[in-house]
Amino acid sequence: MKLDKIANLEGTIELVTGLHIGSGNAEMHIGGTDSPVIKNPVTGQPYIPGSSLKGKMRSLMEWHAGVVAVARGKPLGIQHLDQLDGNREAGLTILKLFGYAPTGGGMDRDMEALVTEIGPTRLSFWDCGLDPAWVEEMQEKNLLLTETKMENMIDRIRGVAEHPRNTERVPAGARFNFRLTLKVIDGEDLLPPVLRGLKLVELSGLGGSVSRGYGKIAFRDLHLDGQPIQDRLNDIQL
Repeated sequence: MKLDKIANLEGTIELVTGLHIGSGNAEMHIGGTDSPVIKNPVTGQPYIPGSSLKGKMRSLMEWHAGVVAVARGKPLGIQHLDQLDGNREAGLTILKLFGYAPTGGGMDRDMEALVTEIGPTRLSFWDCGLDPAWVEEMQEKNLLLTETKMENMIDRIRGVAEHPRNTERVPAGARFNFRLTLKVIDGEDLLPPVLRGLKLVELSGLGGSVSRGYGKIAFRDLHLDGQPIQDRLNDIQL
């Protein structure tokens, strides 16, 4: 098993609708929002954690591969491969791309063979910071980098809004710098499943409240090692 190279996939994530990825801040602040977005503690600017993108992409790929039931809703693990029938190759690809948690205990020869077959985790996700050019555009217009959206629940009998709350979002039109790296082992080509995963995220959404219209995104200007591949993503039909 030989590491041929580490390919660099870069581009832009453009928000089609407002994005909310929560900060997990449980404190109450007078005049603050009920649900703030995660921000860089140094710059104060919102960002997309690489872990959020990785988790959403992996989950969608597992659903698309039909392996969620076998893993009982947990992330697919190496111990599940023998339970997969026609979708074993898809499951194997997911483990190669995203890795797997240790099973605990010792390994028999079959398990050792699987570990060798899978090899190292291929994908590494980077946090996505705001595009400085977009930040400059907002500053020139004296606009904030986030917006506050009011949400409520409708009483079905009385037809009135109840339990109002506010949610902080990064507004539609915002741009983030996107990057991930892909280890290439023994000449393999795992770019096609990676692009399918990105397409699934585009079609589904990212962050919270996607069923209410939040988090619709588009990948723009994708390049692999400097070569344009945006058309390959655009041509994918799922």
